[in-house]
Amino acid sequence: MADISFLLNGEIVRLETTDPTVTLLDWLRETRGLTGTKEGCNEGDCGACTVMVTDGDGPRALNACILFLPQLHGKAVRTVEGIAGPDGSLHPVQQAMVDLHGSQCGFCTPGFVASMAVAHTAGATDYNDRLAGNLCRCTGYAPIIRAAEAAAEAPVPGWMAEDLSALGPLASDMPATADALAEWYLAHPEGTLIAGATDVGLWVTKQFRSLGPVAFLNRIPELSGISMTGEAIRIGAMTTVTEFGAFIAGHHPGLAAMIRRYGSVQVRNAATIGGNIANGSPIGDSPPALIALGARLHLRRGEARREIALEDFFLDYGKQDRQPGEFVEAVSIPRQPDRLRCYKLSKRFDQDISAVMGGLSVTVEDGTVTAARIAFGGMAGIPKRAAAVEAALAGRPWTLETATAAAAQMGRDFEPLTDMRASSAYRLKAAENMVIRYFHEDQGVAANVLEVSA
Repeated sequence: MADISFLLNGEIVRLETTDPTVTLLDWLRETRGLTGTKEGCNEGDCGACTVMVTDGDGPRALNACILFLPQLHGKAVRTVEGIAGPDGSLHPVQQAMVDLHGSQCGFCTPGFVASMAVAHTAGATDYNDRLAGNLCRCTGYAPIIRAAEAAAEAPVPGWMAEDLSALGPLASDMPATADALAEWYLAHPEGTLIAGATDVGLWVTKQFRSLGPVAFLNRIPELSGISMTGEAIRIGAMTTVTEFGAFIAGHHPGLAAMIRRYGSVQVRNAATIGGNIANGSPIGDSPPALIALGARLHLRRGEARREIALEDFFLDYGKQDRQPGEFVEAVSIPRQPDRLRCYKLSKRFDQDISAVMGGLSVTVEDGTVTAARIAFGGMAGIPKRAAAVEAALAGRPWTLETATAAAAQMGRDFEPLTDMRASSAYRLKAAENMVIRYFHEDQGVAANVLEVSA
């Protein structure tokens, strides 16, 4: 049984729930009668269920369909009903949607309003990013963007600013430590650890699985945050993809640019770096880049801790070097000059699963390759380094001929499968071309895949 306290549209809610995998969306609609929040895809893709969630770090847009109730403990939730004022006054973004005809069938509108309200509260105007996780089949988006722009200069309504002051007593009630988690997981090694639930949530909403004993990691501050020494950058497992992207932009901007294409704002606000690693997906976007940077993984089981190279964590499809009761505490990246390039190939540029994801870092001194770390996702059952390609680069002059000859070794490293995203031959050729592209970009040749030039 979980005891949960949070604010809902300004009202304190205290729950005792025997099922910790009830989603916020289902609870809002079925228990509270707040049906403004819509169920569309029920997997975090369409944004119809977007709500505004506020904690000490400010407001975030999140998908209610894959947000479990215990993840809300100590936070404030605003649905479309609570984005309007207590007396029915419309929020500026709601009024702008009315005035500028931003709604037609209306099904997607509550989610858009929630995302727009978060942006408005934060003073953010990058609407192409902020609204990328909200889909509309009617308007063509132009009137929605115009509405967001029209509301931008309006002041934040007073009722929207009350949540932070009311959170104090609830936030102080938040429990949990990494020590307590280590003890619990040793006793329940079959249990499920829930970080952002962007993957685990679908186990419930799409696969209808029972998760058994669960532990929510969002209450453990020791697992969050980024710290830096002269030698390494350490990223806590519960650091969100949004937080990581904002930080890493100052060190490896190519990685930050790739992260901007990682799901939607709502997904990035919930998904964690540790979760993206621990689920062992062969098409997770962060592991290839982190492997190319020489990342180390920090694991804990009870009182015992160990550290391994990230590439050694992935053993085979669905199998990782993680003992029963062992969990990811952090990942660390050696401090280094930026030589990283990240190439994500997918059918859609935004918000799509990779067919091939490449992380490449080649060190060149006096015209000679002194080191190369190249890793791919989507090319094998695990994220994997291209050892033969790396060997073909090492010690050779950094020329187009060298890059081309090394790329031709890709078939020695990988035998990719053919599926709905790409054929085996296409994946191999794409990976080879990423090596060639890296060389050209390193020589200052523009290689924007969104532009075509003669």
